[in-house]
Amino acid sequence: MASRKQIRYKDAGVNIDEAGRAVSFIKKHAGKTFTASVLTDIGTFGAGFRLAGWKQPVLVSSADGVGTKLKIAFLTGRHNTIGEDLVNHCVNDIAVQGAQPLFFLDYYATGRLRADVAGQVVEGLARGCRANGCALIGGETAEMPGLYTQGEYDLAGFIVGAVERRRLLTGAAIRAGDVLLGLPSSGLHTNGYSLARKLLLETAGYGPQTYLPELKCTVADELLKVHVSYLGSIQAMHTAGVLKGAAHITGGGITDNTPRMLPKGLGARIDTGSWKVLPVFELLKRIGRIPDPDWRRTFNLGVGLILAVGGRDAAKAERLLRRQGASPFVIGEVVKHPRGGKPRVTYQ
Repeated sequence: MASRKQIRYKDAGVNIDEAGRAVSFIKKHAGKTFTASVLTDIGTFGAGFRLAGWKQPVLVSSADGVGTKLKIAFLTGRHNTIGEDLVNHCVNDIAVQGAQPLFFLDYYATGRLRADVAGQVVEGLARGCRANGCALIGGETAEMPGLYTQGEYDLAGFIVGAVERRRLLTGAAIRAGDVLLGLPSSGLHTNGYSLARKLLLETAGYGPQTYLPELKCTVADELLKVHVSYLGSIQAMHTAGVLKGAAHITGGGITDNTPRMLPKGLGARIDTGSWKVLPVFELLKRIGRIPDPDWRRTFNLGVGLILAVGGRDAAKAERLLRRQGASPFVIGEVVKHPRGGKPRVTYQ
């Protein structure tokens, strides 16, 4: 039977006026990231970007999300760094292949759109894009009643970068005997949050505002530390011609990510005493009595990036990294795989 009452889109849970407010926030922040290569404004059906000044460009792209780190933003009402996390994660994923970020698009979906929250998220996205020299040129903001829990949203992003074909980092030049350098992470970055939340908020019973002396901050402050961008460090080494390969340490930890840059028949020997594991990871291990293999495959343990360089270039590489403000350390070396075949990591 047809309803005698007039029913509008808003009655189904979609507020077009609130969407308009959100778009105004997006335009304000995204516009600050635009470069001369951006050909369209926010709001067009497709975003245009001019690729100029390249000889044989290879486009490198990546898509990712923030994962359940979002749950911490929901608990605390702090949404202005989540976007920066997402941008930096995606930037690192293409930078390890030698690419310069060009532009970024985001996907923000929620059950009930709040323009102020969306505005905070976009503020973080724009800050990350500006810091990495790429443009936030578009995306999608979707309000879908009934699909998401009240007050929650999902966030994902897509990045495109470019590198001259001859400069593409594939890891093919890596040889046994090469030195592996590590760069510190700021904390969990954007991985392992499902386990971290279970251990800290459920098993240990801490609240977001619980101050933990061993961390010298609250649980929320620790878990919301921003994912580091390693773009400057990677570019400095690549420009100097000393970088053979790089691995962004994300989901899967050192164990699963280091082999992704290694040619077949090689492995990585990691010295577990070469860096100080961040206190948060020691705390999580203690609370959950996590076995070492799981611990190393779930968290980055304080190492956000691993770089492969020739033995003769190691000292030069460390100097370059320090000039970038980084704190490199020798974390291990490339070795011949004892059984050949698929690369793997061993620990000593």
